Amino acid sequence: MATYGLVLTGGGARAAYQAGAIHALADLAGVRELPFRVLAGVSAGAINAAFLAAHADDFPRAARMLRDFWHRLTPDHVYRTDMPRLAAIGSSWLRDLSLGGLLGASPTNFLLDTAPLRGLLAERLPLTRIGEHLSTGRLRGLAVTATNYLTGTAVTFFEADADARPWVRSTRLGRRTKLRLEHVLASAAIPLFFPPVAIDGAYHGDGCVRMHAPMSPAIHLGADRLLAIGIRYARTGDQTLLLNDEARSDRLAVADIVGVLLNAVFLDSLEADLELLERINRTIAHVPLERHADIPGRLRAIPVLALQPSQDLGRMAVDQYDEFPRVVRYLLRGIGATGERGWDLLSYLAFEPGYVRRLLELGYSNVMARRDNLTAFLADL
Repeated sequence: MATYGLVLTGGGARAAYQAGAIHALADLAGVRELPFRVLAGVSAGAINAAFLAAHADDFPRAARMLRDFWHRLTPDHVYRTDMPRLAAIGSSWLRDLSLGGLLGASPTNFLLDTAPLRGLLAERLPLTRIGEHLSTGRLRGLAVTATNYLTGTAVTFFEADADARPWVRSTRLGRRTKLRLEHVLASAAIPLFFPPVAIDGAYHGDGCVRMHAPMSPAIHLGADRLLAIGIRYARTGDQTLLLNDEARSDRLAVADIVGVLLNAVFLDSLEADLELLERINRTIAHVPLERHADIPGRLRAIPVLALQPSQDLGRMAVDQYDEFPRVVRYLLRGIGATGERGWDLLSYLAFEPGYVRRLLELGYSNVMARRDNLTAFLADL
């Protein structure tokens, strides 16, 4: 039997799309145990991957629980929305920027306090069960990737079978460990907005910042077929031309710049890695089977199927601004995010029931629309 790997890249609230897609996959697969014995998550995708790993004994139930987790999510489940806390964070930034550190630099290096998310995941994410599933063979491994802010390295923390080996590349490495809540929180810590997380004496943040090969950890852990679920809507060339011809503005808000930067962090790596893997697959296909053992670096063909949204998840957040908590709207308006603009930024923070529900529905319908492709891809289960 093939060893299937599931790769989940993320980006804040947009990862709700993956929960809808996973719910549809559970309906299509028709199996009890999790069919993906290798899981690799980056950013908010690490939350989804860890959730599935912890409930690998019952895939349909895990998919329903993950969907319900996202469906019931609100902003105050993710970050503090009370005025005193937001004011304290804003005051720390203002003091540091205006006084140039004369009074000493404050420890504040984030805009939103995610203590509620830590509490929620501590309650809902039984990471201790991963070891049980590894011992029974339901899992081969789970990998979550975070960025070491001191070195700029993408660090993949993995808990896996004994035959999985650590790896080192120029900008990324894999490190065996007992996965804890800190690893998941670090992977999902949106830069500047969510607080970095201390792991082994170094601060880590969102894994997408430096992870340019999100499918690599799943391959290192032994997957030989990959299903990847991203959050990027792939525009056609005509749509890109039309968008650039029509886009006009007499001013540029900070929110517009931040939105573009976050898109660069979260949206580009999966497609680039997919292109590289498919190029390797085509190259290997030209090598006679008897010569495969001579291929340098133990390269092998890895069939891969990628699922991506059929709509722009950023534009779907346009009408969510009025649903944000009042004090958060105040903060966002200060950097130019009003709903009429800055919607890419809003989409990463829009843990609003209305927006999340639409992403869940889109993920489910997108998978069902490709049921024939998926059924064929999963035929070796």
